[in-house]
Amino acid sequence: MALDDPNARLSPAPEADGPRTGPAAEDVPPFTGDEVLPCGRLLSRVWEQARDAPPAADPHTVSCPYCHEAVEGLAPVDAATRALRAEGTPGLHALAGRVMDIVRAEVRLGRLLPLADPDRDLRIAESAAARVLRQAADTVPGARSATCRLVPEGEGTDVRVTMTLAAALDHPLPHRVHQVRRSVLDSAGQDLGLAVTAVDITVFDVLEPEPEPPLDRGLPAGGGT
Repeated sequence: MALDDPNARLSPAPEADGPRTGPAAEDVPPFTGDEVLPCGRLLSRVWEQARDAPPAADPHTVSCPYCHEAVEGLAPVDAATRALRAEGTPGLHALAGRVMDIVRAEVRLGRLLPLADPDRDLRIAESAAARVLRQAADTVPGARSATCRLVPEGEGTDVRVTMTLAAALDHPLPHRVHQVRRSVLDSAGQDLGLAVTAVDITVFDVLEPEPEPPLDRGLPAGGGT
């Protein structure tokens, strides 16, 4: 749900391929912890489509930068797993260790973002910046960040942030989202030195409110034994 859209309503995380029908529709829930991409599709469903269907079968996946980036990031893991399986059948621990070695070698830091420093050509990896901004969002009570993307705007040092998060409804949602946006902007400028022009926030899930601390029921002042 985009908070800047006055007609938007809270709803569960969208299905990657629209509503499914048939007896299996309710038997296959999204994977626990499955990431919802900024375009609204589930990461697992995007990968299944890219792996099992011809490239032109889904125009959205072909044209969407978020789906394209996700598929590119998962491709080395898939290639490594297939290569190791072709070599033999090692034990599960050995297979997991070898896959992780290849993944670490293939891991990408993402795009390099320019810092707002007129005198130096300084840059920071998107993955590192996103980690800091997610932590800033999580400092707001009743908010938990999920994904964070940073995209350069224009030819200068301006950057636009797109973030998804879950939020509790014990306080007005627009106020809580404003707090998250303020925390992210402050961290981007003070901690990272990024010139963030906007923070687009989408709420995709509802959190249970944090329990109130118990009241101190000690003896009243001047109480007896």
